[in-house]
Amino acid sequence: MTTYALVRHPGAAYLDLRTFAHATGLSEELVRRLTALGLFDPTIGAGGELWFPAGELVAAARIRRLRAGLPLNYAAVGLVADLLDRIAELEAALRTGSRRSGD
Repeated sequence: MTTYALVRHPGAAYLDLRTFAHATGLSEELVRRLTALGLFDPTIGAGGELWFPAGELVAAARIRRLRAGLPLNYAAVGLVADLLDRIAELEAALRTGSRRSGD
């Protein structure tokens, strides 16, 4: 879900499109395309510019690893990333449930 900010949060670290692309090793155009696919969740500034939370650098690294390791297009990489997140959530819930029941 894309959010629209009137001002950037002063305590949060955000990167503009150029800086984010440089930091990830991706082109600005590819970052725009991946954002359109929902793989990045930037904040849109008052002038329409994209601002990426620093945490999105982790998502970019994951996308690059998945793309390099598997013969997938970027849309499929997004699906795989979502499934991996869901598996991690389920495993965490299972571990929490096991501790509560005394197993």
